[in-house]
Amino acid sequence: MRPMDILSGAERDSLSGSDGCAECGGAGFVYALLSNGKTDYRNAVPCRCLQAQIKAKQQQKLEDFANLGALRNATFEKLSSKGRSGDAHAQNCFHTAFDAALKYSTDPVGWLLIYGPPGSGKTHLAAAIANERISRGRPAFFISTVDLLDHLRSAYKPDSDISYDALFEQVKNSPLLVLDDLGSQSSTTWAQEKLDQLLTHRFNYELPTVITSSKPPDNMDARLCRRLRDEASCRILTLEDDSSLADYCWAEGLELQKTMTFKTFDFRRLNLSQEQQNNLEQAYNLAFDFAKSPEGWILYQGMTGCGKTHLAAAIVNYQYQAQKPALFVVVPEILDHLRSTFSPESKTTYDQLFERIKTIPLLVLDDFGAQSATKWAQEKLYQVINYRYNAKLPTVVTTNLRLEDIESRISSRLADHKMSVPFLITTPDYRTDIRKAETEKTAAQKRGRVGRL
Repeated sequence: MRPMDILSGAERDSLSGSDGCAECGGAGFVYALLSNGKTDYRNAVPCRCLQAQIKAKQQQKLEDFANLGALRNATFEKLSSKGRSGDAHAQNCFHTAFDAALKYSTDPVGWLLIYGPPGSGKTHLAAAIANERISRGRPAFFISTVDLLDHLRSAYKPDSDISYDALFEQVKNSPLLVLDDLGSQSSTTWAQEKLDQLLTHRFNYELPTVITSSKPPDNMDARLCRRLRDEASCRILTLEDDSSLADYCWAEGLELQKTMTFKTFDFRRLNLSQEQQNNLEQAYNLAFDFAKSPEGWILYQGMTGCGKTHLAAAIVNYQYQAQKPALFVVVPEILDHLRSTFSPESKTTYDQLFERIKTIPLLVLDDFGAQSATKWAQEKLYQVINYRYNAKLPTVVTTNLRLEDIESRISSRLADHKMSVPFLITTPDYRTDIRKAETEKTAAQKRGRVGRL
């Protein structure tokens, strides 16, 4: 890009040379010279006395276009290459990302996803890329996902300063787009459609794009996830170890489930018939095979204490050991959490929590059917089930109910043999079984002492 290319015709006309300049006489322009030293009267170029004006106007134009606002000062020089974490491993991750981002800013090719938890420095790093491009006289456009969607909506208004088409075209075709905090937006159909159109266009035309997100790629829309996972087109920079994120650890209140592994599951329990042992072993094998390669759904049915929650938790523990994302939720409790997000004191928004439940690569819905049967609860559960069914996301459901006792919209999906494997565990309550065995053992010991008298 030549110095004058970024300026409009009116802006070029407003420039004026310095009075008394020996080269241009105040005109601001001179004729170029040909290779043989003769004057080329067909080609007028800016005089040296105009260069400072041109550079200043060009820089202002780039800064106005960039939309960085307060992030104009977010540069690589003002960011520690080790990041903000005190953890040594996280510092190494950030240092690697810092070097990669700095290199990208000198020659942006393809896509760059900067991924990390809130406060990890990903927005500063992305803004630093945009600022570096501007300092090199190259255009970049920075905008948060939420702001972009808000601006697009407002562009429909008659009094808008810019039309919808003009704004969308500007973002779609920006030489470098920095899209901050992808995944924080509301998950409406319109919002998803606009983002898909934008990112599909930039992907197909191989336009340099920087994306920041607190969500791992596997938690995003399936089509976007495939693009982000395309190593030929996109590089992923992780600012902190995945194990520090919520999708890789147990939530508070699930201490018991942490201990439920395949190693601690006993399918040859006391007082079980051979048929019951075989049934429990089959349930175990189904869960273990699923954990190794999650695909489709499992529906575990059976009475309280039969082992279905242990097997579901063992699947999640297996995933965590393999550093793969999964989420275990107790249905009545997660509905309470969703309701609590409407409180002003909530640190998590409803959209963030609901989106995480819907899109997590592996979800366990424990104790399905124990929730209150309100219309709101039924609708939320249907939305989760329907989304995961259509997206074919691996899911495990445990319940005490029969299929015919579950709402038909949900039961029809749980019973779909192309997607789901319903399995009825026929063993009795393990805790009752243990208490019964201990009672019988105590009684036998008492009889033994009586017999010796």
